Amino acid sequence: MGQIEVIRDLNGIKDLCVIIPKVHGDSRGYFMETYNKNDMAEAGFNIDFVQDNQSMSSRGVLRGLHFQIKFPQTKLVRVISGKVFDVAVDIRKGSPTYGKYHGEILSAENRKQFLIPKNFAHGFLVLSDFAEFFYKCDDFYHPDDEGGILWNDPDINISWHEIENMKLNLSEKDKKLPTLKEITR
Repeated sequence: MGQIEVIRDLNGIKDLCVIIPKVHGDSRGYFMETYNKNDMAEAGFNIDFVQDNQSMSSRGVLRGLHFQIKFPQTKLVRVISGKVFDVAVDIRKGSPTYGKYHGEILSAENRKQFLIPKNFAHGFLVLSDFAEFFYKCDDFYHPDDEGGILWNDPDINISWHEIENMKLNLSEKDKKLPTLKEITR
């Protein structure tokens, strides 16, 4: 395959993938293609990304778990500086892995990209002093279409990486999100 390696079906969750771009480096630094539509198509991904987003957060910031309700998005996420623990939760109705999650360390050093399909809740915890997070989306953001799940939902039971060693910083909105069971009632 062109300039990417694809690790598929993470934690047994169909369609959840990590993409590792090929890095060309020498004593001067490195070069890599962060996205190439042809390489993605060759890997079986025919995604029409329409929006790019970037955020910066400090250590202990936990964002999520978020999703769009009527206009779900596929996201290709990566960290361009710093390090995060990134999580995707399967919320696809009828999926055999409904409510199951996978977490992945994304960093500027490992250059991994996490491909999160439609109908997954997504969140991340910043592990470094600061992190810049970049993601591509295949649908536009609709502010009136936001959904979310409580970050520490006991039924999902996410094992947040390094969480015991830090003071968490969540938005007021994220502190009040419902559990997955509360959403599906």
